[in-house]
Formats: sequence, structure tokens, C-alpha cells
Amino acid sequence: MSKQNAVSLESEAILEENLVKQLVNLEYEKITIKDDTALEANLKAQLEKHNNFSMSQSEFKKVLNHINKGSVFEKAKILRDKFVLSLDDGTTKYIEFLDSEHWCQNLFQVTQQVTVDGVYKNRYDVTLLINGLPLVQIELKRRGLELKEAFNQINRYQRHSYGSNNALFNYVQIFIISNGVNTKYYSNNRKQSFKQTFFWADDKNKNITNIEEFTNVFLERCHVSKMICKYIVLATVPKILMILRPYQFHATEAIIERVENSDKNGYIWHTTGSGKTLTSFKTAQILMKLPHVEKVVFVVDRKDLDYQTNKEFNSFSNGSVDGTDNTNALVKQLGDDTKLIVTTIQKLNSAISKKHYLQMMEKLRDKHIVFIFDECHRSQFGETHLAITKFFNKYQMIGFTGTPIFVENATGNKLGKRTTTELFDAPLHKYVIMDAIGDDNVLKFSVEYVGRYKEKEGSATNIDIDVEEIDTKELLESPRRLEKITDYIIANHPRKTHNKEFTAMMCVSGIETLTKYYDLFKSKKHNLKIATIFSYSANEEDKDANGVSELDEADGANVDEAHINQHSRDKLESYISDYNAMFGTKFSTKDSQNFYNYYNDISKKVKNREIDILLVVNMFLTGFDSPSLNTLYVDKNLKYHGLVQAFSRTNRILNEKKSQGNIVCFRNLKKNTDDAIALFSNINAKDIILMQPYEEYVAKFNEAFLTLMQIAPSVASVDELMAQGRVRVCKSFS
Repeated sequence: MSKQNAVSLESEAILEENLVKQLVNLEYEKITIKDDTALEANLKAQLEKHNNFSMSQSEFKKVLNHINKGSVFEKAKILRDKFVLSLDDGTTKYIEFLDSEHWCQNLFQVTQQVTVDGVYKNRYDVTLLINGLPLVQIELKRRGLELKEAFNQINRYQRHSYGSNNALFNYVQIFIISNGVNTKYYSNNRKQSFKQTFFWADDKNKNITNIEEFTNVFLERCHVSKMICKYIVLATVPKILMILRPYQFHATEAIIERVENSDKNGYIWHTTGSGKTLTSFKTAQILMKLPHVEKVVFVVDRKDLDYQTNKEFNSFSNGSVDGTDNTNALVKQLGDDTKLIVTTIQKLNSAISKKHYLQMMEKLRDKHIVFIFDECHRSQFGETHLAITKFFNKYQMIGFTGTPIFVENATGNKLGKRTTTELFDAPLHKYVIMDAIGDDNVLKFSVEYVGRYKEKEGSATNIDIDVEEIDTKELLESPRRLEKITDYIIANHPRKTHNKEFTAMMCVSGIETLTKYYDLFKSKKHNLKIATIFSYSANEEDKDANGVSELDEADGANVDEAHINQHSRDKLESYISDYNAMFGTKFSTKDSQNFYNYYNDISKKVKNREIDILLVVNMFLTGFDSPSLNTLYVDKNLKYHGLVQAFSRTNRILNEKKSQGNIVCFRNLKKNTDDAIALFSNINAKDIILMQPYEEYVAKFNEAFLTLMQIAPSVASVDELMAQGRVRVCKSFS
């Protein structure tokens, strides 16, 4: 063995020994387990101790046969269930593998260098056993090595040896990887990438990366057991394990503390794209088990979000939510033993305001009901909020938003200008966009401004004129301008989307403009699949530039039959006919259910990359998550939370190739963008949230290259190299 290799092994070995000593100081029992046989023997002893019961070998064999069944996901369910063991004397005994309610009362051990013979012989660094089962696996690399090496090593173990023999290592719930300096955790889910590994952090979002500090906080026995028992989600539709990130954990803990120990409200400020649905699901799941909570009602403000949230909640726990298709169904659920309900604010308002529901609803007035409001920056500024507070006597309201309403971005209605804090009390936890980008949980934005109008050369001022300040509809909607923008999109779309590997949306100021764009795209030669959707009610125009509808809690996906714009409806009907011809479907606008089905199909096809560009006015600019969408074309005035919400459709993490969310603005929204970033993060966050325009990167590269040529006299001149075709100065990115 070379001296260098010896030092490498020694460094990793020292890291391992120090970790084991630290865990022993945290009151883990240190044991020696060399192989599968020793692992089984220890499991038998620990299960007997945990269940206060001695098993014969034949009885233990039945336990082994039971826990050897199924995939990682199925084993995670077995872990959390009790097993009815048939004893040798003909009686039965419940065997518990994990105490999920009293997580500190489990039995904790640490071992190292367990050897398992699979396809290859593998030795695992440090294993944490709970009640004898290996539930946490820690892989270490010496200081200086990339953390991804430990991640890749665990992937090899999963393929080659975790499923060998009795497959007890498929019970691992949490993986820890560390090189001493950086330490991350993630759930046992083979579908995830290295990007889905997380640093732990405190409740102020300060990352805890060093292995010693991480061990004291995260691997403390009660905490790691709590993470396994309460904060791993068994997502039943994809059949994977998901573990909460630190900010999701701290938010959920803060809500539970608020509900258990007070009658106050509160809200969670977690930036768009940070996984609020998972946080709210886990919160609801825990709250509905509290004995004094009668119901948990998850409230969204549009029918499409009702459908989407139902789908997402049920993907975490299949059948956990019965969709409330109408107000009658909602009132029935409020009256029966359904603990968790997902509904729209419109149906909730009907339930508490219409006379024929009052007799059934009266029974709930004095029951403790927790209302969780999704996207509460939109849903809670009209009369329904006031109606809920007047109707229920023992309610608590918890809001979730990525873009709260402050004094600066508050818009008034007949109830006045109100802020999120006025309606919900103080925020219980914050995780702003700057935090999420720093953690690689969402991407930066690359904002490009195209087509700014300038005065003619030689004019008195010769300054840019901001497009939004030109009060001429003729200019903004001129056929020549719209055609130039359409041509620009067709020409540049492949560059923005990696040759259509990703998809895009285009948001415009109103239906009239949208129809002009759609017809222009249809008239030109290209290979792009264009689709559109909009509400054909009379007032579907640029009503929510700042993210708040002028209508009181307007339902963007529900068409108000009394206020239909027939011209808009006819236009949409013709566009749906194009869609039907393109995809072999049979949608129409003949009734609201057909329109709703069309909405859902478009949503699915955008996510599946079957649509290249979706044209919208307001719909899909909030609450719609599609990691494959990377570009937003903007010909609409946006500001504050409306701007952040719209931009954030593009910045979901997907893969290495998706490096940023592309925003292509055909209006000068620079000041609005800077103002929104300052409001929802801080005034100095611009460089963290926004990438420089690519032209600036090109200019810096060229400047650095020319400097290099000047300080390297032995290298041929730039002109000579260019003449030889050996280099070229960059002008643009392809």
C-alpha cells in the first residue's frame, strides 16, 4: 500500500472512530456486528427487550420471514406496523418494530464495518440500529474528497448488497454522507439524485455542515428517531420515502406548538418552489391526530388547485383526502368523521353563508377546527376570511405563502388594505428565495429584456422610455410589434429550452392580445406545439399584475356562467379544436366540467413536455409546478408577488442541464423585478437571485481572454490565432 493511500485510509478511519466515540457519548450502545448472522442475533435480542418478550428460534424465524418481504417502500410500512406473531403454544403476540408515538423510548445502538456478502463483499462505515434494525447508514469520505463519492458509494451498495441475504439493510430510512467538513442527509429513495440531498439547518436556516455539530444536533437519539417516526413521508403513489428538509421540519414543529399551546393563528413564509405542499400535508397529518382537534380543513382558492392539492395529498397517502366536488359534499364531510378535508374557499364560503346548510353547520360552531390556507396571499383578503371568523368560535388559521402581503404590496378592496400579519398574526417560520437558492432547492433566474423602446438619435434626452409608461395601447398591441416578438420567440425558443428538452409559458396582458399572439403563431412556419387556456368570463384581463385579483376572491378556473364573454368563449372553442386535432382529444367549453377536464389535460401535457409553449393571461401563473418548464416569455406588466409567482414557474430543480429559470421580458420590468426581490428577500439579494445577462458573461470572458494574451508573450497573438482558426472571440452563446 502506498504512503498516500495509507494516509487516506487513516484519515477516514480517524473520522469514523471519532464519530463512533461521539455517538457513544450521546448514549448509543456500542456493539460489534461483523456480518449478517451477528446482525440477526442482535435483532432478536433487541426486539425481545423492546417488546419485553422472549422468542424461540422458530418464532423468530417467523419474524424474519415477515420482515424479509417486499421493497424498501413496503419494508418502511412493515417497520411502522405491528406484527401478529403466532407463538409455539398456539397463542399470538403483537410484535412492535418501532415505537412511533414515543420515539425516545426505542433502543439505540451504533456499530461499524458490518460486512455483507452480496454480488460483491461490502463493508459499511457506521450503522445506527434502532430496536436492532439498521435504520440510519452513515458513509464517510476523508476530508477533501467530494461528498458525491459517498452518495455514489451508497448507490452501489443499494444495487449490490443491501438486498442480499435477509435484506435487513433495506430497512435503512435515512442515509448520512460526510467528508467531515460537509454533511448531508436524505431518505432511502433510489429515484433521487445528488441534488436531493440536504444539509441540516437551525430554525434560522443556518446550515450545520460539520460532522461533529451535525451529529450533536441531528443524530441525537430523540431527534433522529423523531425524524424517522414523524417526518418521513411514505408517498404511496410513487412508492418512495420522502424526508422533510430542515425548514419544512421547523415550520411543522412551529405550527404544532402553536395549535397545541395556544388559540392564536400564524403563517409560514416559505418561498415559491420550496415544497409547501409536502410541509402542509405533514402538518395536517400530525394535527388531525391531536385529540382536541376536530377537523383539519385545507383551503385553496381555485378549483384547479383543489384538484391539484387533492392529487398531491393523495400521492403522499393514497385515499387520505376525499375530494369535495361541491358544497353538499363539503358539508357532509364536515358533519361526518372525515378528519382531513381539502376544499376551495368558494365552497367553504357557501357552506357557512347559505341558509339551507346552516342546520348542519351549526354543530361545528364550537368545535376546534384548524384551517390551513394555501397561497394565503391570494385567498384571504376578501369577505370569506371575515365570515369564517364570525361563524366559528374555536377556529385557528394557519397560512402558507411564498409571497406575503406587506404594506408595500397591499391592494385595497372594500374592506381596506390589509397585510398577511394583520390577518394571520406573526410568521411562524421564514424561508425566503435567497435561502432556497443558497441551498440549491430552487434555481436562479436569468432575466433578459428584449425590445425596449428608445427615442431617436439626436433627441434632447436620448434616454430609454420604459414600455409600461407608454400609455398607447396601439403601440403595445401593434401588429408589427406582436409579429416581431412572435418571430423572436420562434427563432430563440430552441436556444432557451435546450432544443425543446424543456417547455415554456408565455403570459400576456389580456385575452385580446393572447388571441392575436395565438393566431400569429398559427400563421407561421415552425415545429412548436402551441396551446392556450383562459377563463372566458367578462373580466379576464390584466387584473392581477401584482398577483391579487380585483374580484373578491375570484375563482380563476371556474367560469362564471352569468358573466361570459361570448367572443372570448368562441375563440377558446376554436383553439380547443386545434388542441383536439393535435392530441386526438374531445374537449370543449360546453360546460364547466369539460373546461375543467381541458385544464387538467393541459396541465398534464405541459409537465410531460408534450406542449412547447402555453399561452396564458393569469391561469397557471400561480400554484402550477412543472420541473420541465424552464422559460417564461412576458408581455405583461407584473409587480411584487405577481412577478415573483410568475417567474417562479421556471425555477424548479430538475437535472444538471436545467441551470436556471429563463425569463424573457418584452416589457421593461427591471425596476419591478428589483423591487420584488427587495421586498421578498432583501435589497442586497439581487446578485444571489438573478444571474447576469449572458452578454455580460461573454464580455467578461472576452476581457479575461484578451488579458491572458497580453500577459503570455510566448503565445501567438489573438489575431494570429483567430486567423489560423484556432480561437474565436465569443459574441453570443449558442
